[in-house]
Amino acid sequence: MANNNRVVVPEARAALNQMKAEIAGELGLANYEQVDKGNLTSRQNGYVGGYMTKRLVELAERSLAGK
Repeated sequence: MANNNRVVVPEARAALNQMKAEIAGELGLANYEQVDKGNLTSRQNGYVGGYMTKRLVELAERSLAGK
């Protein structure tokens, strides 16, 4: 299976990593950047990704609404 993940805006990588760390902290996952993600449950990793998506959608909706 081909990997279709490609970075469209390389400058955004740092901001997304920061957001990921903030959300993980809010969810009680301390030191998320240094943690071996393979030792976390699928649910824990999924929460981080899910909340990132939710927050990004909220930001886009606010941007489109002009707020």
